[in-house]
Amino acid sequence: MNKNKLVTAYTDFMKHLHETMEDTLHSFAEALEISKEKTRKDSDLTSDELDRVSEFVKRDIEHAAQGLSAEEDKDSLSEWFKFDVELIENFALDAFLSVADKTRLELAKLEQLAKAHTYHTGDITVPGTFICDDCGKEIAFKTPSEIPECPKCHGKTFIRI
Repeated sequence: MNKNKLVTAYTDFMKHLHETMEDTLHSFAEALEISKEKTRKDSDLTSDELDRVSEFVKRDIEHAAQGLSAEEDKDSLSEWFKFDVELIENFALDAFLSVADKTRLELAKLEQLAKAHTYHTGDITVPGTFICDDCGKEIAFKTPSEIPECPKCHGKTFIRI
């Protein structure tokens, strides 16, 4: 597997993610899927390679979002990167910071909802949409239903949205 191809795809994926989150009201999970499709069209990656790149981007953005303080300052970002952020290419830094901050806000909102409204496999609930706590997969019910395991990852904890 060509590592440079994956690095290039990671950079392209980040650019698509930044553009998607700047131009629309998509959630982070939706923006990831849109960016994945755009990257698929722009590259010759296999599905497995594209999945890996998507997971790498998701991991890094979520990790940075959790680590950033509410006030975006270069000191906290430098601490997260463990080196001077001035060494990072400007566009890459701006894109990463923008997506990480929006993701931080989204994660904070989800965390707040999670504390008040956690649902488990086997619970009965009224109609609504739920997000798997493990993978972010959304499941929706149009009638009162028993919450199943996540169809994607078999997770057992959900948040109502």
